[in-house]
Amino acid sequence: MPDRLSALDASFLYLEHPTTPMHVGAVAIFRRPRSGFDYERLLRLIDQRIGLVPRYRQKVRHVPAALARPVWVDDPDFDLTYHVRRSALPKPGTDRAFNDLIARLMSRPLDHTRPLWEMYLVEGLDRNRIAMLTKTHQALVDGIRAIDIAQVILDVSATPREDFGVSWSPRREPGRVKLITDAVLEAWRRPTEVVDNVRAAAGDAAATAGKVVDVLGQVATVIRTAASQAPPSPLNVSISTQRRFAVARTRLDDYRAVRAVHGCAVNDVVLAVISGAMRNWLLSRGEPVTGSSTVRAMVPLSVRAEPDDARVLDAALGNRVASFLVDLPVGEPNAVVRLHQITHQMRAHAESGRSVGAESLVRLGGFAPPTLHALGARAASGISRRIFNLVVTNVPGPQVPLYAAGATMLEMFPVVPLAKGQALAIGLTSYDGGVYYGFNADRDAMGDVEMLAGMISESLDELIGSVG
Repeated sequence: MPDRLSALDASFLYLEHPTTPMHVGAVAIFRRPRSGFDYERLLRLIDQRIGLVPRYRQKVRHVPAALARPVWVDDPDFDLTYHVRRSALPKPGTDRAFNDLIARLMSRPLDHTRPLWEMYLVEGLDRNRIAMLTKTHQALVDGIRAIDIAQVILDVSATPREDFGVSWSPRREPGRVKLITDAVLEAWRRPTEVVDNVRAAAGDAAATAGKVVDVLGQVATVIRTAASQAPPSPLNVSISTQRRFAVARTRLDDYRAVRAVHGCAVNDVVLAVISGAMRNWLLSRGEPVTGSSTVRAMVPLSVRAEPDDARVLDAALGNRVASFLVDLPVGEPNAVVRLHQITHQMRAHAESGRSVGAESLVRLGGFAPPTLHALGARAASGISRRIFNLVVTNVPGPQVPLYAAGATMLEMFPVVPLAKGQALAIGLTSYDGGVYYGFNADRDAMGDVEMLAGMISESLDELIGSVG
């Protein structure tokens, strides 16, 4: 019997809308090796290792009359060259042109008749650089086999690992009779699911959203139950189908220096930096900012599993994602006071004994950041958007260089999807001494997202000034 999508995975398919495509992205920038790196080389690399992520050669097949949730089936017409594409920037290949390309590519929805992922090799960047952009649908990141294609193409050495080639022939795709028969058998075992499946597939948004919340209730915890709605914000508007993308580059040692002086966590410093940048951005827009003004962030974090959580754990990751509400004190003018206020909010999580330290995450098998950003976005999607203003995902990565077919990875930026009614999502990943921010924003509502990205360094400088 084919693997059936979980209720949560199916919900991401049903909830997809032109303004809110449900794919998460990752942008990796590489130094082109002396031996060169072209499209054919990338194709060979992925062809060698795609057997490690079998889901990437499977597509979604819907059950007639929505009698049951869709199933994963092998794609008999799988075409690697369709999923792995190439693009190039016009000279001089500036970062701004590259960011515009990312925004356009991330705005396009994935084809649901094929395996739900794409990868782009981008050439023509200045300073002898190339880039890879991956788009992966959140239904593909199921929390059990949550491995991103980026995790299997990277090595810890410039010399690639041995060939991972695995012979593959697609299993026969089930016909309508088989799909209906399996659905009837499952309906006999769990009759209430039939109504849920039909309502969700028919576009009953309330029923579908409820299913997302019910399922995510098993894997998400909100540290501050919001009896009130999130504060009014220009971040919460009707959004379009198009995006803008911007980045910020900082150094991990600066965050560690602030942490050492103020006795907090690196993640606390990150949130304080974002708070300062958000404050300056609001002021630049002429928005009303008072001493009590806040911006509420949904912050998905990895937590240790409870004993009864084994059924939902990824055997490789050994962790789960919980969502925490944090009120960013944008009304506070003093950077150090902002940091202390955030530290106080996060202390309850740290004292719960379930938090997972950065060192534990870095030791995870493979390159975990793309997967954990996707899991974080999934967790945030199940919480009512009325109680927070934006999503911030922060995932520590390895502090050693990584390589793809001999090309050194220089930087890595997450592209976190937007939720309905939310104009901005911020993702950041630390890697090899750097901390890299990716700002995914609505094109119409956030024409000044590059200005906000530029304010990250200014906000960090305020905290560095407190170190002495």
